[in-house]
Amino acid sequence: MTEGGPSKRLWYRQPAAVWQEALPVGNGQLGAMVFGGVDEERLQLNEKSLWSGGPYDADNPEALPALARIRALLFEGRYVEADALARKTQVCRGPGSNGGDAPRADYGCYQTLGDLTLAFGGGRDPGTALAYGRELDLDEGIARVSFRAGGEAHAREVFASAVDRVVVVRVTCDRPAGVTFDVGLARVECARTVAEGERTLRMAGQMFRGGDPVGRRFAVRLVAIAEGGAVRSEGGRLRVARADAVTLLLAAGTDEAGPAFERAVEERIAAAEGRSFADLRARHIVDHQRLFRSLTLDLGATSDSARPTDERLALAAQGLRDPALAALYVQLGRYLLIASSRPGSLAANLQGVWADGTQTPWNCDYHTNINVQMNYWIAETGNLGECAEPLVDLIDAMRAPGRRTAQVHYGARGWVVHTLHNVWGYTSPGEDPSWGLSPMAGPWLCQHLWERYAFGRDAAYLRRVYPMMTESAEFCLDWLVEDPRTGRLVSGPAPSPENAFLTADGHRCTITMAPTMDQQILWDHFTNVLEAAGALGDSGELVARIRDARARLATSRIGPDGRLLEWAESHPEVEPMHRHVSHLFGLHPGRQITPERTPDQAGAARETLRGRGDGGTGWSMAWKICFWARLGDGDHAAALVDNLIFPCDRRESGAGVYPNLFCAHPPFQIDGNLGGAAGVLEMLVQSHDGAIALLPALPQAWPVGSLRGARARGGFEVDVAWRGGALASAEVRCLVPGECVVRYRGTALRRRLAAGDRWTLARGDFSL
Repeated sequence: MTEGGPSKRLWYRQPAAVWQEALPVGNGQLGAMVFGGVDEERLQLNEKSLWSGGPYDADNPEALPALARIRALLFEGRYVEADALARKTQVCRGPGSNGGDAPRADYGCYQTLGDLTLAFGGGRDPGTALAYGRELDLDEGIARVSFRAGGEAHAREVFASAVDRVVVVRVTCDRPAGVTFDVGLARVECARTVAEGERTLRMAGQMFRGGDPVGRRFAVRLVAIAEGGAVRSEGGRLRVARADAVTLLLAAGTDEAGPAFERAVEERIAAAEGRSFADLRARHIVDHQRLFRSLTLDLGATSDSARPTDERLALAAQGLRDPALAALYVQLGRYLLIASSRPGSLAANLQGVWADGTQTPWNCDYHTNINVQMNYWIAETGNLGECAEPLVDLIDAMRAPGRRTAQVHYGARGWVVHTLHNVWGYTSPGEDPSWGLSPMAGPWLCQHLWERYAFGRDAAYLRRVYPMMTESAEFCLDWLVEDPRTGRLVSGPAPSPENAFLTADGHRCTITMAPTMDQQILWDHFTNVLEAAGALGDSGELVARIRDARARLATSRIGPDGRLLEWAESHPEVEPMHRHVSHLFGLHPGRQITPERTPDQAGAARETLRGRGDGGTGWSMAWKICFWARLGDGDHAAALVDNLIFPCDRRESGAGVYPNLFCAHPPFQIDGNLGGAAGVLEMLVQSHDGAIALLPALPQAWPVGSLRGARARGGFEVDVAWRGGALASAEVRCLVPGECVVRYRGTALRRRLAAGDRWTLARGDFSL
């Protein structure tokens, strides 16, 4: 076992009994969950493109003819009638996602690739293994298992190499000829495993599309390389006998990569076979640390921080402070993004790349009304910008199907996507407008296109994504209509995602005109497009139309109770403490609401959060951390960090974290891990309102610490250290020439920097 610090290592004294205790490795396209058994090791495998289902037309020709009538009903306040008509017409054609249960439906489902098992056959009871240890070394990207049995020291290492595109398993024993085990490779359905020669297994199959296995084809190849001893095949398995050490190499692929995908799998195995284990390991570590070591975080530690991870969670549930646990959560989030989203791979889905079974939660797809966006909040601030490239590719791929949906459903130009998306290009609404009708999902996704530029200032990149942004803006211009009562431009019909309100006569409804989230996303999107146009020198007719439309948008309103209205009018909520707080988009991840520029709306946002409470699902608590950080309330944000990093089996709602720190919605959704990590960084550095704010929401619970390598908008990298709850020192490194403004406790300093300049600051520089 390694001696990694408490913020870079998960470790346990026992094997994983269930999937939510296993430890993840991944290279963007391949993933594995390592259980660490003594007598049998299980690696549950995933390949990012392994989906059932296939392309199909779910656009609904009944949508457009009913659109004007629904809008008229809503403007007249006839919500019940509008809701009923929307439920009939403003939905997909056919079963859509089949209620999140589509392993054999056209929509499809992301599924397990299968299991790699190592059976050691000694009949060893895990309880008799001595000095057992199981860990995930975040710094090296390696899962390890070690123990003593029968006087022998046994060890395993598992990693998923992005540079060599294989999963590598190393099995060793300190006694010569002490390694003997059987290797199995299997999938519960749609697959067949055969041995090729004496040391290779091949698994191949075809996924279900509808009721028949005629969908996506896939192939897995595994080779065993023994040092000493012998390897032979028997009955579709491999038998390793009396080896000194064994290296297993596994590669996989699907026909998503083209008809020659099987040859590509074989070539990856052949290339990896040409390297020693030491070389494969070294190449993996160098590649992984290039990304992982770009940011370090120290929030302090206690004597309990050195305990096993599950014990630390149990102590945290008792109220004991372990600030290093929050730092570990951040670094795990960064690790998970590195492992599930690399350039050239598909974007991270609802579970990143790790999912077990053939029916995964909500089909493990791309939910675009917050979840996939939250996956990437950590990318720029966490100094992992290149890991956002798969999201850019995902957005680009939405455009073609999204154009058709925009025309069929709304008679609009541009492109649109709603709440659901999959690898087959689904852009239609979901089956119910209360959750499935989110036409502003596309503009929200486009925020990430702009943010990537805002942090890096890469003009060539901006030219590449600008058409995606402007085409989405074209849809928005066609989607907006004038409110006959106010003359303002409003979005609709649309819900505030998954929430409902009560009409004056007590009916439950979901659809309105001008839901606050929509209006805030529109302002944000138009602002980003206008700033992009300025950077690229575009002053054309479309830009002028966008500028005029932004000035006419209906804006957020404050209700009689002091809270920000979720809908255009003050409606009682069906669930006052609903998990979504979508109408605070303008606070985060948007930039329309700030305590400095819009104090009244910021105050209303604060009252809204107090009303919603600090509970919710995992991702909901992660978002609330970001909200409170933007409001400058570090203590409240830290309380939510504690809520999020809380053992889910000790809470009635089941939200929190599993023993492996996977975030519990429940069940597992990776957005809580990634969004929570982003929230912690938002407490320490912000840059959304034109200045780099140092320690804007530092809680009393973290009096001493440091953050190095955080990214800030404008092309800057930031280090900050603090002592006694106050700034000790900071350094800003300029990556792109420009003016830099740094703010601390209300005092701002300004300096023009050239690329490569370092600006060193201390608390005394701010004249506090």
